[in-house]
Amino acid sequence: MRRQLWFTAVATCWALVAPYAEEAMADEFTNSIGMRLVSIPAGTFPMGQSDGDWDERPVHEVTLSKPFYLATTEVTNAQYERFDPDHRRYRGHNGFSTRDDEAVVYVSWDDAVAFCAWLSKEEGKPYRLPTEAEWEYACRAGTQTPFNTGDTLPPEHHRHQKREWIHEPASLRVGITPPNAFGLHEMHGNVEEWCLDWYGPYDAVPQTDPVGRVEGLARVTRGGSHNTDLPFLRSANRLGAMPDDKHDLIGFRVAMADAPSTRPLPAVEPPLCMRDVAQEPAAWTPTDAPIFDGPTPFVLRPDNVADIPMFKHNHCPSIAWCANGDLLAVWFSTEEEAGREMVILGSRLRRGRAEWEPPSLFFKIPDRNMTGSALFNDGSGRILFMNGVEAAGTWEKLAMVLRSSADNGATWSTPRFANAFHQRRNQVIHGMMRTREGYLVQLCDAVHTGSGGTAMHISRDNGETWEEATNYGYGAFAVDGGIGGWIAGIHASVVQLEDGALMAFGRGDDIDGRMPMSVSRDMGRTWTYSASPFPPIGGGQRLVLMRLREGPILFCSYTDTSKDRKEPKGMTVTDAAGNERRIYGLFAAVSLDDGATWPIRKLISPGAERRELDGGAWTQQFELDATHAEPMGYLAATQSPDNVIHLISSALYYRFNLAWINEPMPAE
Repeated sequence: MRRQLWFTAVATCWALVAPYAEEAMADEFTNSIGMRLVSIPAGTFPMGQSDGDWDERPVHEVTLSKPFYLATTEVTNAQYERFDPDHRRYRGHNGFSTRDDEAVVYVSWDDAVAFCAWLSKEEGKPYRLPTEAEWEYACRAGTQTPFNTGDTLPPEHHRHQKREWIHEPASLRVGITPPNAFGLHEMHGNVEEWCLDWYGPYDAVPQTDPVGRVEGLARVTRGGSHNTDLPFLRSANRLGAMPDDKHDLIGFRVAMADAPSTRPLPAVEPPLCMRDVAQEPAAWTPTDAPIFDGPTPFVLRPDNVADIPMFKHNHCPSIAWCANGDLLAVWFSTEEEAGREMVILGSRLRRGRAEWEPPSLFFKIPDRNMTGSALFNDGSGRILFMNGVEAAGTWEKLAMVLRSSADNGATWSTPRFANAFHQRRNQVIHGMMRTREGYLVQLCDAVHTGSGGTAMHISRDNGETWEEATNYGYGAFAVDGGIGGWIAGIHASVVQLEDGALMAFGRGDDIDGRMPMSVSRDMGRTWTYSASPFPPIGGGQRLVLMRLREGPILFCSYTDTSKDRKEPKGMTVTDAAGNERRIYGLFAAVSLDDGATWPIRKLISPGAERRELDGGAWTQQFELDATHAEPMGYLAATQSPDNVIHLISSALYYRFNLAWINEPMPAE
C-alpha cells in the first residue's frame, strides 16, 4: 500500500508539470539545488549481455522513444539534505560519505521517490528515478562493451573495487571521474543507483519504453559501488534491494521527464515448488511402529538448467512440514559461499510421492549474498521463512528478512525486515522455535568465523517485531564459568526445558574437548556454559536439537569432526544383544529427563550392506553400511503431526520416528 501511495503521489506531480516537459529540450541545465542535468537522446540499443550473468539474458532490443534528462552525478549529501535535513546523522556512518559533495547513501527506494516528488513540487518539473532501460542506455552511451570505457574499467574510476568482509572507507565524491559520451560521471561504481523498476526476468521480445515487471520482491539498482568486484560494475549488470533497504552501497541520481506510459510486464510464473499446491488438510495418523526410510537425495539437478540459477555448491538447508502433508525444503546455491550470485532454491516432496521435485528459485535479492535460511511451521496454519540478506558479498553484514505463507507455501507475503541492520549477529540458522510463553526464537551466528558464538533474536508478538535477546552489549562469552550474552559455538540449536530455561548446543568453542552446552534462565539475555556429553563437530557440520511432540528431546549430530573423517574415533552404543558396538558418523540421541542424561543413542543408517552415496556440498562421496553413516553435512529437521521426524543433511533426506530410534542397534 505504501509503495502504491508513492506512485500515486509521483504520478500526480508529473501530471501537474507535464506541460514543462514538452518545451524544446536544451542540451543541459542546472536546477535550483545545483544539479546539472544533460539531455539523453532517444534511441535503440540491445539491452543485456549475452555472456553476462543469468539475469542479463536474453539480450533484447529496447527503444527509448523520447529524450530525457539525467543528472550528471548522483545526488549529494548537500542536495538531499535540502529535502531531509535530519539525514545528516548518517554522514560518516561506517566511515562513508562525510562531505557535502559526496554521494548520499543510507537512502531507501521510498526515500529516493519521495525526494523526486519533493523536487518536482519545488521546481514544477517532472523529476523521477530513471527506468532500468534508461539507466543502461545512458550508461552505455552508444557502447556495446562491458563498460562504457571498453572491456575494462580504468583505475581512475575505481573506489576500492575489491570485496571486503568489512567495507574499506573510500571517497564517494561525485563528478571526479571522466564522463562518458553523454557527459555522465560515476555510472560505473561509487554507489549503486536506485531505478524505478521492480526487478524481474527479461522478456526476449523487442520493447519500447519498458518499465519492468508489474510486481516483484526488489527494486532494481544499477552501476555497482565501492567495495565491490569490477564485474558488478558492468553496464549490463543488474542489482537490486528491497524498497525499504538502506546501507552504505546505495544512493541514486534523478531523471527529469514524463513518466513512461508503458504497461509493465506481467508477474512471473510461480516457481515449481509453489505451483499446484494442494490445500486439503492431511489426515495425520501417528503410529507406534518403527519407521525408517532413506537416505534419498532432495537436492536434484533441474531439467531446465538454463532457466534455474543452480550453481555447483548447494548447502545450508532448512525444512518444514505443510498442513497438506507436503514437505518443503530450501537451501542456498552458489559458486562460492561468499558470493553475490547466491540464490535460495526450494523443493517440495508432495504428499504420497517418493521423490522430491527438481529445485526452483525460491527467494533472491539480486546480487546480494543470501546466507542462512530457516523454515518453521508454527502449528497455526502458517509457515514462516527467515533469511539473511547481505548488502554485498560475504556474510559479514546480513539483514534478516521474514516472509510467511498461510496456504502451504503456495504464496508468500511481501518480504519485510525482521532486523534491517546489516550487521553481524544476523546469519540465520535453521531451528526457529516457539516457547511455551508463545515467543518465537530465531538463532543467528554472531560471527562469520568457525567459532565465536550464536546470537538469539526473539519476537513476543507472533513475528511482527523482533529484538536481540541480549540487551547489555555484545562480545565474546566466557567458558570458564562466566556469564555471556551469546550461546557458545556457532550454528547453534536451542530447546526450552520443562522449568522454562533454554538449553543450546553449538559448533566450536569446545569445553574440555566436548561440544559446549549453554543454558539461559532469563530468555536468552545471559547464558552459562558447561561441557555437554557429546563430541565436538567442525567445518561442514551442523547439529539438530529439538523437542519432540512425544515429549523427549532429540539431538542429531556426528561422532567425529570433519577433520577426523579419514581416521574417525567413533562412538560406542549397545546393540540388541547387549554388546557394545562402535559407530561412525550421523547419530541420534534422545533425552527422557530434559537433557540431564542421553541414554538412547543410535546410528542414523538403514543398516544395509555397504553402498556409496553423494552427500553434496562439503560432504561429497561417502560409504554407508551397518556401522558407518553420513560423516558430515548441515542438518535440519522438522516433525510432522504424525510424529514422523524428517531430517535433511546438505543433500540427503531421512525419515524416521521415535519408535525406530528406541529400537537397539541390530546385533552383529
